[in-house]
Amino acid sequence: MGKSKAVIMLETMAQMQKQHNEQVHPHWADQGYAYYRAIWVECAEMLDHFGWKWWKQQQGDLDQVKLELVDIWHFALSEMLRHGPMDPGVAVQLEAVKAHAFADESQRCEAFREAAEALALSSLNTKSFEMVPFLRAMATLPLSLEELYGLYIGKNVLNHFRQNHGYKTGDYRKLWQGREDNEHLVEVLAELRGESEQLPERLYQALEARYEAP
Repeated sequence: MGKSKAVIMLETMAQMQKQHNEQVHPHWADQGYAYYRAIWVECAEMLDHFGWKWWKQQQGDLDQVKLELVDIWHFALSEMLRHGPMDPGVAVQLEAVKAHAFADESQRCEAFREAAEALALSSLNTKSFEMVPFLRAMATLPLSLEELYGLYIGKNVLNHFRQNHGYKTGDYRKLWQGREDNEHLVEVLAELRGESEQLPERLYQALEARYEAP
């Protein structure tokens, strides 16, 4: 029996994450990087995009919220990979995520905020990564495995693009034409929706064209 689609997705993401980490440092797994710290900081950024301030009018940006959760998944993969081969059981957990049903939108919003806080708290308490809080955040948002996978491919390409354009040296410009690179990524992914085989290459070329545009 061949591998399930979910396992293939997980293995693809794990391999791409390993390659990216090696681009940052050839011996990344032995450097003691605080991936857990990156996770809880990303949780705070995710909440800012989602909206939580009761004293002002806020318009949440769901696309950016999803990208922040995907950023967290990058660090989660890194934390798991440095402890050994990826457990195929993780794919089963991801595939089983189903959108939670709520009485109304305000209940869903508060459930997601609490899920984001639980994920941050878990990373702080364990100084590591735990799947259950992450799965809860996926279910309350909601974000399916298929969408996580597609956005992961996109963000991984963007991270590779950043490294190739001076992210570590400080030469990279995160703002292009007055907007953050994540915003450009969302637009390009929408333009390339439906493509699969050459998606990484086409995406990289499109980002390059926008980055170099006057």
